[in-house]
Amino acid sequence: MQFCYEDKMPLRILDEGEFWKQQESEHTVVIRELVSNLEKPFVEALEAWEQALARTQAVFVRYIETVVRSGKWVGAEIDHQIMELVQFALTQSEQFISLLNQLGSESEALKQNPTAIVVLNHIRRESEYFIGIALAVLSSKG
Repeated sequence: MQFCYEDKMPLRILDEGEFWKQQESEHTVVIRELVSNLEKPFVEALEAWEQALARTQAVFVRYIETVVRSGKWVGAEIDHQIMELVQFALTQSEQFISLLNQLGSESEALKQNPTAIVVLNHIRRESEYFIGIALAVLSSKG
């Protein structure tokens, strides 16, 4: 993500968060569909994650609407809340990656599906990419 958006930066950060949370939520569906014989505890965990990630995406959308309505400048309080949301989203992605790692190491159904292994690794890299963006944003506010 480029850091040259100046007064549009809060909106750019929120757009990134909204996009990546939608991606992660959709990825839970991709895994469940790709591994039709996935063990029940993993199916249930992915269903719960789908909902949690969708809720976080919805929070990003609400902040996007707030920033758009606020005009050119975002106040310090909203800016602080946005950074808290970015931190929450980063932690959530780290926890989601933990589930992906657990799936990769413990799911026999997934291990027997070479395509699913490739997809799982791709999904992990995408979540890691979002974590990198979030860390860069948070460190720029240092």
